[in-house]
Amino acid sequence: MSTELKQTFWKRMDDVTAGLLSAAGERPVPMAPHADKDAEVIWFVCPRGSAADRAAHGGDVATFQVADPKANLFANLDGKLSIVDDSDKLDEIWDATVAAWFPDGRDDDSIRLISFSPDDGEIWATAKSMGFLYEVAKANVTKDTPDAGQHGRVAF
Repeated sequence: MSTELKQTFWKRMDDVTAGLLSAAGERPVPMAPHADKDAEVIWFVCPRGSAADRAAHGGDVATFQVADPKANLFANLDGKLSIVDDSDKLDEIWDATVAAWFPDGRDDDSIRLISFSPDDGEIWATAKSMGFLYEVAKANVTKDTPDAGQHGRVAF
């Protein structure tokens, strides 16, 4: 099941617009993820001097949490952060959300491209809303636990 759940995770990450990144044990901060299924990394763009930037310099551990009901995805992932100097990748993931944080635009000197490589995590890929509502209604009648979708631990 973990292979199927991992594939579901990467597919649904395309629809996730935000999550919480906790770098090197610091407080979690909202970040816009850019999932790269083929490389099995999640890209973040952050400013120089931020917690993610500081942690990535040392290849520190981090936690990324997703709670996105529109994507029907919930996850708690542990992994490592790294700074990546890849202008083409930055161009690829640059969008209006990223641009909003950098008033000087794409050429802002404070921009850092960070990769998060998950090692493992716990993932819940829930049923779509109509399926979930059906399962809740059924559980209230049968007194069984609803089947809300896939859930498990995944190694990346």
